This record gives sequence, structure tokens and C-alpha cells, in this order.
Amino acid sequence: MYQVIARKYRPQTFQELIGQEHVQKTLANAVESRRIAHGYIFSGQRGTGKTTVARILARCLNCVQGPTTTPCGVCSSCVEIGAGNAVDVIEIDAASNRGINEMREIRENVRYRPARDRYKVFIIDEAHQVTKEAFNALLKTLEEPPEWVVFILCTTEAYEIPNTIASRCQHFSFHSVDFGEIIERMKYIVQPEGIEADEEVLSVLAQAGEGSVRDSLSALDQAIACCGTTLRVANVRELLGMFGTESLQVVAEAVHSQHSGRMLEIVQELERNGRSLQHFSRELSRYWRNLLVGKIAGKPTKLIAATDHEQQKLLEIAALFSEEDLTRYLNLCLELYKALQTSLQPRLHLELGLVKLVQAGRLQPIEEALASLGKPEGARTPAPQNPSSSQAPAPPLSATNRGGPRPPAFQAPAKTSVPPGEREPQIVPPSSSNLRQDLYDALVTAGMKFTADAIQSAEVSLQGAELLIRAPKSMMMALKDQKLPAIASQVAHKSVRLKLEVGENPTVTPLTTEEKTQSEEGSVRQRALSHPGVKRFQEIFPDAHVRAVRNLNE
Repeated sequence: MYQVIARKYRPQTFQELIGQEHVQKTLANAVESRRIAHGYIFSGQRGTGKTTVARILARCLNCVQGPTTTPCGVCSSCVEIGAGNAVDVIEIDAASNRGINEMREIRENVRYRPARDRYKVFIIDEAHQVTKEAFNALLKTLEEPPEWVVFILCTTEAYEIPNTIASRCQHFSFHSVDFGEIIERMKYIVQPEGIEADEEVLSVLAQAGEGSVRDSLSALDQAIACCGTTLRVANVRELLGMFGTESLQVVAEAVHSQHSGRMLEIVQELERNGRSLQHFSRELSRYWRNLLVGKIAGKPTKLIAATDHEQQKLLEIAALFSEEDLTRYLNLCLELYKALQTSLQPRLHLELGLVKLVQAGRLQPIEEALASLGKPEGARTPAPQNPSSSQAPAPPLSATNRGGPRPPAFQAPAKTSVPPGEREPQIVPPSSSNLRQDLYDALVTAGMKFTADAIQSAEVSLQGAELLIRAPKSMMMALKDQKLPAIASQVAHKSVRLKLEVGENPTVTPLTTEEKTQSEEGSVRQRALSHPGVKRFQEIFPDAHVRAVRNLNE
């Protein structure tokens, strides 16, 4: 009777295992040092070797030469365990034996010694399917089993295992198998099977597995049944419903050339050939992701599940776009794939999504748009136009308009020089009448409200290089702020030294609340309008008016 490849070439020893070196090393050391735990949890995605490792561990424990890390493979225990019919290795499918009665049977069976072997091993597959009550019935037995019992719980959803069970077991997380290791494994298998398959065919089969060895080998079995002993990449892709990089590259070329009509033709071809639009959208998302990874890496990398030849093609296409563009396209494709899952009109959604990709490529960075506003009408960069089917495609994107540096958003106006024969404007220091008001405004702008309140109740006068401030005794602490001399020098437009005197000045009228508010708003408005960015906006938009200014620090 024919046996499928996934079972025929199932690893029988730790040495034949691929992709799980951390599990292999830890279990081998435990067997050699005789530190064998009574409970294990093997978790990971499908087809990564959880049940296979459980059987290998059972063989290592029950081999006549064991416990050993290299079981002989010829004794009755090794043969029966490999075939799955050993009397002392009990495999339980928890998907159909998940109730409390089945766990009670296990608890009763645990009490009896092995019929022949050294250990009685219970392998519970799909352990997350066991009910909470059934786990509770097994709890005490799993915590303190007899010395001849080993429990191995295999699951794809480790978070479903109760903490009370997980805390009593050693947990091993199985990784998805590397793309290159799956290809090497299939090369090892196709040779004795007499199958002709080049590396591109094996790459397609490995991509179909998505890190699962069993899924990849099942796809290989399906391809052999369809195509015979000679596998061709086109036939395998059509069988598995996968899209090659050439068909997906057409979308990227249409986005680059800004050709919306080509997008509609692509959807029509998919409909005519009976291809799944949802699957195409999924593969397109993966394609843009690979382009983005290739753009970031700049060279072939293991982060992309593809051969070196395919990765070189991806790098050539990725060079036409910037990282920002590729990120935008990937996000649009993910949204499109999500919408197609529940769409009643998938063709309309796919056409709209592909046209959106073209429109997203026409977006101009805001820095370039603002920079072009200050230029004459003829010097502005024209927006890309959508070519008709008769027009030639646009030239490749350059590093300047896509991946190159962006022009600065604003530039401060250059300092104008004074023409010969003219005198520079002189700065006139403020008069004594408005000195107190100017000093108050400067303190409010600097955020020194406490000191500003003291100034409004004081008498301020400038006598040469000396600034006299006469205020009540209760205000002296606020006027001793270390920043006050520097701010006073800025207001007086020269270096001054402070002189503080204690005294009441009945002639000084404190500012009203309305005057204080107007002064603060005027100071904030003046500071905002003097900002270079605001001045640049006023130059670009001469008819604009500033209606209100708000201090974001408050």
C-alpha cells in the first residue's frame, strides 16, 4: 500500500530532525544525564515536528539499548513506536477524547506498570481541546505520576493550556522551519523517489508550506500525482493556485507607469481564467511586503522566502520606489484583502483597490508641494498624468523624486544687508512711562508669572545703567529671580543692573485683569508672527490673515 511522503520520510532520530535544534539539544542532554521530566508541552504551528519529536523521545526512552539518544531502530520497541502501535506508548487524539471520562481512564491506566518497555508514555495530541474539567481530573496525576510514566502534550495553541497544567510541565516552543532547510529536505527526498524538480519548483512548494514541513511535503505529493515524475514550475503553480513573481510584477509596473487601464485588464484576466481574487490579493500583499523588505535590506536576505534569482528580481523592482511608497502600497493591499473577505462584489473591490494603488503613486510629498507654491507658474513640477493605453510607459523613477532627499519645508529669510550710504536703524530704549509695561510683557512671555505680578505693583525707573525697582516688602522674594536681570537688559536694550528698594508707591496702579489678558495675548501673538515659518507662509499666501493665536504651553 502506498505511503505518503510525509509519513515515509518522517524523522526517526534526533539527528534527522530539522529546524528544531534547541529542542533536539535539550532533550538529548536530558536523556544522556537521566534528568527526564514527567511532563512536557510541545507547542508550535502545524507540521513542525511536535508529534514526531514525541515519538522520537519515546523511542530513546524505551529502546533496549537505552535510555539513549541514538535508538537502534531494529528492536521491537523502536519498530512498534515508529509504526504507532506500541503497547506502552499511548497516543490520544484530544479532539475526539476531550472529556472527563477519558481523563479518568488515563488516571486508572497510569497506576499499572508498562507491559514490556521501560516507560509508559502518554502522547496527547491537540491537547488544547481537552476541557477544563478533564484537565482538573488529570491535575494530581500529572503533578505526581509514578516513576515509569511520561506525559507529552502537543498543541498548536499553548495559551489554551491551563496555567495549573503548564506549571507542572517543561514547555518547548517549536519554530517554523527555515525556507532553505525545507528546500534541502525536499532535495533529499526527490532524489531517491526519482523525481525531476529544479530549485524553482521546490521554492514554490516550500512557499506553499509557509514554514510547515508536512504541508510542503503534502504539496510535493500532490504535484507528483498531477505531473508525474517531471515537475514544471508553471504546472505546479497552476495546481496550487499560486501566482508567480512575473504575474505580480505586472501590477508593480502598472503602478510605476501610472497606468490605471492596465489594472482593469489584470482583473479581467483573473476573472476569465477563473482565478481566486481573494487569493490574488493575498499574494499581492505578500509581494509588496517582499519589495519593502528588499528595499530596506538592499540585498538578498532570509527574511524573504524566495530563491536568490527571485530576490534579485525583487531588488530591481524595489529600486523604482521609495520606502514610503512601498509602505503605502502594502497598507492599501492589506486593507483590500480584508475587504474582499466579506465582499459580495469582489471584482469591484479589487478593481477599486488596484486603481487606488495607481492614485497613491501620484501623491506628492507636502514638502515638495509647499516648495513649488513659491515658484513661478511655469517652474512648478507638473503632477504625473495617467497615460492612455496608446502612450508609452513613464520613465523609471529617479532617486530625486522618489527615494532621494526631500527639500526643506521652510527656509528662514536671509538677512538683508544695508545699502551703502545708508545708516542702520538705531534701537531706541523704551521711555520710563512704558518701561514697566514692557518688562511685564517680557516676563509673561518668559513664563515668569509670579515675578510679573510683582512688577505690576512696583515702580520701575531707569537711571543710566541702573534699573530701580521700588516694591512692597512682600514682593521682594519674587523680584530676586536670577533671570530678571537678563530680561530687564533685553527690555532696556542695554546691560543694566538691578537696584531693589522696599517701599509703598501709591501712584502705581496695578494692571486690571483685562489689561493683563490683552498684554499676554499681544506678547504671544507677536512671538508667533515673528516665527520664520509663519513669515514664510505669509509670503506664500499674501492674502492670508491670522485670526487667533493660542499658546500651546498653557
